Amino acid sequence: MDLSIKTNENIQYMISQITTKLRMVNVDALKSSDYNEEIYDDLRDIYEMVMKKSTFSPNEMQAIVEELGNLRK
Repeated sequence: MDLSIKTNENIQYMISQITTKLRMVNVDALKSSDYNEEIYDDLRDIYEMVMKKSTFSPNEMQAIVEELGNLRK
């Protein structure tokens, strides 16, 4: 998947991967339809950071989810 291209499909993929990696119970809290291409670069930064780490503290997980909430349209 070429994440350098700003598409809704890529947004959906990144949100899915983030929720899986964070083992989020309430995945409906982060719907890809809540995000648009205007925030794509910020979302990609979060995605890349999440994919690089193997574990997260509760505080880190909360901060990531809060930041994703701030990006919603």
